[in-house]
Amino acid sequence: MNENATGAFESTVERFGPPRHHPGRAILAGVDGSDTAMRAAAFAFGMARREGGRLIVAFVCRPALAPAVAATMEHDTAVQLYAEIREQIREAAEELEVPVSFLKTYGDPYTVLRDTADRGKVDTVVVGASQQAGHRFAGSVATKLIRTGHWPVLVVP
Repeated sequence: MNENATGAFESTVERFGPPRHHPGRAILAGVDGSDTAMRAAAFAFGMARREGGRLIVAFVCRPALAPAVAATMEHDTAVQLYAEIREQIREAAEELEVPVSFLKTYGDPYTVLRDTADRGKVDTVVVGASQQAGHRFAGSVATKLIRTGHWPVLVVP
C-alpha cells in the first residue's frame, strides 16, 4: 500500500471556509458522490449561506466485505472519490464563504449520519434521494433518518 492508501481508512474532520464567529444554524449533508447527494450538498450550502449557519458535510464509505482484490479496488475508488469531493467542498466553502466541517468516516451511512447529527446538534439533515430500486423494500438512508424523528430531513431528488 502507498502512503495515501494507509491513511485512507482513518476517520478525519477538516474545516474549510471562514472561521465560525457564531454558532448559528447547523446543517448536516450526507454525500457519497451520487448525483442526488451532490445536489443535496449544493442545497445545504445554499441553506447555510442564506441562514448564516454552519455546514457539516459527511462522506461515509461502507467497509468492503468483498474478497481482497475487489476490496482493494473498492478502496482505491473510494480514496479517489473522497479526494474529488473534498476539493469540491473546499472550493464551495471558500467561494460561498460558508464555514464547513468535512467529515470522512467509514460505516453504515444511516448510523453515521444519525450519530453525527445528534453529536453536532444539527437543525436540519439534507440527503439525496436513493437511486437504488431495492430501497423501496429495505428502506433508504433518507427514510430511516426521517423515521428517527430527531430533526427535519430534506430529501433532494
